[in-house]
Amino acid sequence: MRKLTYFIGASIDGFIAAPDGGFDFLMPYVEGEFLEHLTTEYADTLPTPGRAAFGVADVPVSRFDTVLMGRGTYAVGLPLGLTNPYAHLRQIVFSRTLTSPDPAVEVTGEDPLTLVRKLKQEDGLGIWLCGGAELAGQLLPEVDELIVKQYPVVAGQGVPLFRADFAPHGFTLADCRPFENGTVVLTYAKRTGPAAG
Repeated sequence: MRKLTYFIGASIDGFIAAPDGGFDFLMPYVEGEFLEHLTTEYADTLPTPGRAAFGVADVPVSRFDTVLMGRGTYAVGLPLGLTNPYAHLRQIVFSRTLTSPDPAVEVTGEDPLTLVRKLKQEDGLGIWLCGGAELAGQLLPEVDELIVKQYPVVAGQGVPLFRADFAPHGFTLADCRPFENGTVVLTYAKRTGPAAG
């Protein structure tokens, strides 16, 4: 069965974006040793123009072949003309009102949980949940792995990792990788059994 991974950047206090949805305050930390790690270990998650810029455009996808986005996450690139941000992946955007400006992007109004359960039954590589908080909150019961790129900054307020009702879900720390610039990549696996939450 395919795995759903929420791979996301966040501040120390758990915000993935500023109150207005911007995430420029996290970008100064995407450099040096950490950037090299992203381009070698997580090249699948780089936007297609970024893959070209970092010389990994021809590297075959190895972790993920599908990316899921909420409307707000997808819309970030539209003012820049980026209508097909992850051309190397199958792109699915959840929205009931958006009309896709690009034929390579699937826009669906289907219930996210129902669709993800179908996707997990298909053959293929992993499924990457790119964001945002609303979609992550809806899909929390199906998140198998949570990889947080925790940047060394406190935001104070903004868009949280998950926007959901109170319903604890247990995860186990599977890996913790610190970098010179203070960024830490935390990998959590969904806890199963009686203590799963």
